[in-house]
Amino acid sequence: MEFILVDPQARPHVALIQLNRPKELNALNLQLMGELRDTLKQLDDDEQVRAIIIAGNERAFAAGADIKQMAGKTAIDMLNVDQFSTWDQIRKTKKPIIAAVSGFALGGGCELAMTCDMIVASETATFGQPEIKIGVMPGAGGTQRLTRAIGKAKAMEMVLTGKFMSAAEAEKHGLINRVVPVELYLEEAFRLAADVAQMSPVAARLAKEAVNRSFETQLDEGLHFERKNFYLCFASDDQKEGMAAFVEKRKPDFKGR
Repeated sequence: MEFILVDPQARPHVALIQLNRPKELNALNLQLMGELRDTLKQLDDDEQVRAIIIAGNERAFAAGADIKQMAGKTAIDMLNVDQFSTWDQIRKTKKPIIAAVSGFALGGGCELAMTCDMIVASETATFGQPEIKIGVMPGAGGTQRLTRAIGKAKAMEMVLTGKFMSAAEAEKHGLINRVVPVELYLEEAFRLAADVAQMSPVAARLAKEAVNRSFETQLDEGLHFERKNFYLCFASDDQKEGMAAFVEKRKPDFKGR
């Protein structure tokens, strides 16, 4: 891997992926995104990993896409490159993903953070979809996920003016989980990941699927999907262990089976 750093056991059952193009503020070029896609697939298949953190550095989570790779392209060029198929594969990651964001999370960087399941931000974090300023618009989910997270009016303002949102505003409007001092943002992400990693991996996967389905279906269909996944939990050893531990007043020992 050239543009990401990976520690599959940064903490017990928690993997850390760090975007690593510091001179370019972690701009998301095609190679970086391909490396990220392949790494997430490997971690998804690793039974020792129960939660994943994606981080940048203190200055930037990711300051956007690599504009140099796109500036001279035609519509057919972009169609043939099919860069968004990589994003579709990332979105299909089964294990919970936490974005640890400090500094800039703009354009594709904001979209990548929103593709994750939860976001922990430092006080210096800045979110935005400024694509309009260079004559285009968000293309990796910015118009859709941002609107679902913060509502039409605020999303429309950010997308149509390129206005940034501070970490405090992002927390207020429900875009992120929490804001902490910059020196603590990665540790806070680890703390949240550790909480997730203590739970049944089977139940966590099914619950993530159900929550995500709520954005794609009407209520009746979503409730049906939730119920199906709820019943499916009862096919797991983790369910037997979890309920037995509750009755016996002890901590459960989940195995992910």
